[in-house]
Amino acid sequence: MSDASQSGLTQTGPRLRSRSEALAGTMPPLLADAERLASTVVLGAHGRRRSGMGDEFWQYRPMAHGDEARMIDWRRSAKSDVHFIKEKEWQAAQSVLIWVDDSQSMAFTGDKNRATKSDRARLLALAMSVLLVRGGERVGLSTIGQAPRSGPVQLVRIAEALTSDRDSGDYGVPQTTGLPFQSRAIFISDFMGDMAPVEAAMAKAADRGVRGAMLQVLDPMEESFPFDGRTIFESMGGSLRHETLKAGDLKTRYLDRLAERKGRLTALTQQAAWQFDTHHTDGSAQAALLWLYRATERMH
Repeated sequence: MSDASQSGLTQTGPRLRSRSEALAGTMPPLLADAERLASTVVLGAHGRRRSGMGDEFWQYRPMAHGDEARMIDWRRSAKSDVHFIKEKEWQAAQSVLIWVDDSQSMAFTGDKNRATKSDRARLLALAMSVLLVRGGERVGLSTIGQAPRSGPVQLVRIAEALTSDRDSGDYGVPQTTGLPFQSRAIFISDFMGDMAPVEAAMAKAADRGVRGAMLQVLDPMEESFPFDGRTIFESMGGSLRHETLKAGDLKTRYLDRLAERKGRLTALTQQAAWQFDTHHTDGSAQAALLWLYRATERMH
């Protein structure tokens, strides 16, 4: 990691703008990777097109009860026996808050040549931020403690936050501080810790009318449980430890509990009208990003 990406953005006003532009020019490695990944996704309408106050034509629709005569498009209506209303597009720049689990559990990888869960989660979060900003949206990271914003400078802030070191526990707790009403949210984690904080975060989001997507990131070893014989299981932070002489005997029980957890996450997101999916670190980052992008389209 470069010195520029470690230093953090603490200045304000012109100094912050100058510093951010300099960082954007040097492109911290994570941001460069995210830009490349985001470029593989073709931007569409992104679900922001709505009837309302705007400048661009969207569609014609038949006149309905309650419409005023001044709303009629007489040129289009002259071509038929029906009066038509000319609707315009409302490009509403909405807010999306992203929470990326930075706990020690996310540092796990089952292969030194494979990305850690944390590396993949951060890449997807930043690439998604790039897509949202390109689409005219406001985006924020829950750990920044600022309202979602748009523009390239915000991408640098997010990249800085994602690459900064923090003291964290074994498992992550979703942060919903500063979550705007009627906004959208993305949670990215392995969701392998206590489910209670996840359920509490989802309840708070639902109370605020927030729609969202939850992406579970797992290492393929966590899905297959390829252990047998004497094995010592230890959490990444070292607070949990279990030794067994017959690891193979635990496989069925472990896989059942993992399936149960996924079922709870699926039910939780369905109740809140959220989207849920599981991504494996040996899979395509592009496919995961495309899922996130399409998930945000369905949040409207």
